[in-house]
Amino acid sequence: MELLRFTTAGSVDDGKSTLIGRLLYDSKSIFEDQIEAIEKAGRNQGKSEIDLALLTDGLRAEREQGITIDVAYRYFATPKRKFIIADTPGHIQYTRNMVTGASTANLAIILIDARNGVIEQTLRHAYIASLLQIPHIVVCINKMDLVDYDEAVYEKIKKQFESFAPKLEVRDIKFIPISALKGDNVVEPSENMPWYRGTTLMYLLENIYIKGDYNHTDARFPVQYVIRPQSEEFHDYRGYAGRIDGGIFKVGDKIKVLPSGLESKIKSIDTLNEKLDFAFAPQSVSITVEDDIDISRGDMIVKPNNLPVQSQDITAMISWFNERPLQVRGKYILRHTTNEVKCIIQEVKFKMDINSMNKNTEDKEIKMNDIGKIKIKTAKPLFFDAYRKNRNTGSFILIDDITNETVGAGMIVTDKA
Repeated sequence: MELLRFTTAGSVDDGKSTLIGRLLYDSKSIFEDQIEAIEKAGRNQGKSEIDLALLTDGLRAEREQGITIDVAYRYFATPKRKFIIADTPGHIQYTRNMVTGASTANLAIILIDARNGVIEQTLRHAYIASLLQIPHIVVCINKMDLVDYDEAVYEKIKKQFESFAPKLEVRDIKFIPISALKGDNVVEPSENMPWYRGTTLMYLLENIYIKGDYNHTDARFPVQYVIRPQSEEFHDYRGYAGRIDGGIFKVGDKIKVLPSGLESKIKSIDTLNEKLDFAFAPQSVSITVEDDIDISRGDMIVKPNNLPVQSQDITAMISWFNERPLQVRGKYILRHTTNEVKCIIQEVKFKMDINSMNKNTEDKEIKMNDIGKIKIKTAKPLFFDAYRKNRNTGSFILIDDITNETVGAGMIVTDKA
């Protein structure tokens, strides 16, 4: 069954957690004991109606304040599709949490309070969704019940968003008027908005086309582990396990191993239970090759006629996670696919003001929750693609080599520095 990963974004109190709770509740994806638990929690807070936001707001501080602080992941399925939801916080100071939750998403739901319209946080989250190259954005104009389900309000907010949409690198943007609290247009069509003739949110999530979201052109297979069972049944088996990060691999294909440059052919493609004739992103498989060549963790298997960029100089957009600011000339560990390499930050090109979408070349200090453009020098060459071309081989994380903390997430913005 196909898997759709999606994230929610929006300002504080726009109803992100309530929307997810409504999706789970109306799609019958909640166990009875969970319903009883949130009913009890709601009564303890003096609420007469069931508070669906409590399904995702698990931290005590979140429940006390009625806000989302950390990313909450929820899993559910319908007969058509499996879903992984990342409920991300709306506060400016939790931008890093939103980046984390949205980094693997196929789709982003951006909520807008119908009473407030497009605000700074709307622009901020739309820009981050664009920066992360999320292919599909669904703008849900929420709390329509509080504006008497007025079509004019919906159309006004839709035009506001469309006025800056050309600045976003997103090819698919859709709009839905909803009430997460009442359930209008979430799972069931709303009788209160007969003027809206589009689909419900659930129908869109179940049917939106996502097979084209993966790069099936550029074959990339970072090796994660070498499998050597050395059992009687598999005495000579040597398989290279990992997740395909791009393209299609077939039995008999010529391949090249980086960084050694050695070439061979694919002998077999295996999963736990079967042998495959071909495999594609994002499948996890084990590949064997015809020749006895040295391949180890951190190597990348590619096609000889379609190579990634090989360079020690990288230009990237960085989202900073750590309380300690980014240090120019500072040394970090860069983890890219299955490879780790030491690196140094050479230069900060600019810091992004993601409220105005302007580049700040005066103040270049990258602090927690900031996003900027940097140049990095690595100790040995990396094999990568631009993030726009391949989200897997175009992304990396930076790790403090002393504390071992993940301090930043990077998106390679150009093929060459």
